[in-house]
Formats: sequence, C-alpha cells, structure tokens
Amino acid sequence: MSDENPVLTTVEDGVLIVTMNRPDAKNAMNKAQAEGISAAMDRLDAEDDLRCAILTGAGGTFCSGMDLKGFLRGERPSIEGRGFGGLTEWTPKKPVIAAVDGYALAGGMELALSCDLIVANAGSKFGIPESKRGLAAAAGGLIKLPRQIPPRIAMELALTGDFIDANRAYALGFINRIVDGPAIDGAKELAKAVAANGPLALIASKAIIRDSHSWSDEEMWQKQAAYIAPVFTSEDAREGSLAFAEKRKPNWQGK
Repeated sequence: MSDENPVLTTVEDGVLIVTMNRPDAKNAMNKAQAEGISAAMDRLDAEDDLRCAILTGAGGTFCSGMDLKGFLRGERPSIEGRGFGGLTEWTPKKPVIAAVDGYALAGGMELALSCDLIVANAGSKFGIPESKRGLAAAAGGLIKLPRQIPPRIAMELALTGDFIDANRAYALGFINRIVDGPAIDGAKELAKAVAANGPLALIASKAIIRDSHSWSDEEMWQKQAAYIAPVFTSEDAREGSLAFAEKRKPNWQGK
C-alpha cells in the first residue's frame, strides 16, 4: 500500500526526485507524507552530490490538498517550523522544482508555489478552493501567492475558490514551463540545466531571490554582498573561469 511508503525518493544525475505516493487519495497530504518530504529536503541539503530536487506526485496528480479525513481525526499534515507538507514555511538551501500533473489544489497549490520553479502538464489545474469548505488558504496561498501573481488575481482565486488551467498559470508567470507529456519529463530537463551549474552559485542565487523582497533600497547591496562574497572567492569560481577558457565542462567541488 502507498501509505506504507508515502514518499518515494530516487536520484538521477545529481537530482533528488521526491514523489508523493498516495495516489488512491490523490496524494492528499497527511502527517506521514509531510514527514517524508521534510526528510527528503534534509537529505537534499546534506548530500554534496545532490544539486537540486524535483517534487512530484504519483498517479497523475500532484497533490489535492490536506487529507480531510485526517483533519477530522485531529491530524495536521505539517512539520513544526516547516509548515504544510514540510515545505511551505521553510525552504532548503538548494533549488526545488515542482512537477505538476493533474491537480495542485489548496495545500497542493501552496506546496507548488513554495517550490522555486514549476513545470506543469498541459492538463493540470491550480486553485485555492478552501473558501468553498469554510476554510482559508493558511499554508501560504494568501501570503505568498500575491507576491507571485497579480494581487487582484490572487484575491479572485482566494475569494471564489475557482481553478485556473496551466495556460492561465503560465500567462500569469506562476509556472515556468508547460509540457504535453508527464510533468516529470519537463522537470528533469529543467533540473539538468540547473544541476550543470556551480552549486555555491545556485545556493546563493536562490537565497537572494527568496530573501531580497524584504530588503530596503539602503541595505540591499550590503545584504547581497554577504551572500555573494563567498561565491566569488570560492574554488568553484576559479574553476568556472578556467573551464570557460579551456573550453571544457567545469568540475564543480562545491567549495
């Protein structure tokens, strides 16, 4: 049964593939699945050979949100300090790509918007329909979504609970790529392009883009320098320049 292995992990060419594995429940999030995702993200940061991760769902669905049966039992599918699914209130240092097939709804959409990049199948649907159940999108939909798409559109999605399709999500800049086949194929292609680059540069770039929205004009250059300075003095920075001059692929060491 999938509930015995609610999260599956594999590694391909430096990419950690994390699969939510409750297909019979449309990958509705329960506590065990949240714990599995959280543990996978710890592994992503801990293992030097891993460059980035892909988060996807088994059975043709990304995640349909919170497991309401678990909710009625008093279960919360969150991790202390990390949020819903172990990812909405925290992010690992390395990039995470969401590969979305089928539905990314409620907490599922909030999981997707908590990833750094999103690849979606052409038939996928996104939405925060909590208001239809007398609830609110408390796992980041009301806070982070207006930072990623126009606030009036975020307001409409929150107040109506209606879905948008992949084409609309792409037009709004919410997702990076649409693919006709399984989203995981497009996500692997994108992950390959990411994983080919300097690991320290990836970590610093993600951190700056993630954190800089709260920086004032007066402090932004100083704060950026704290992230950037170690990258420019790293062995990888020298290796990248040398590899370019020698017309070869760089041999990254992550230091």
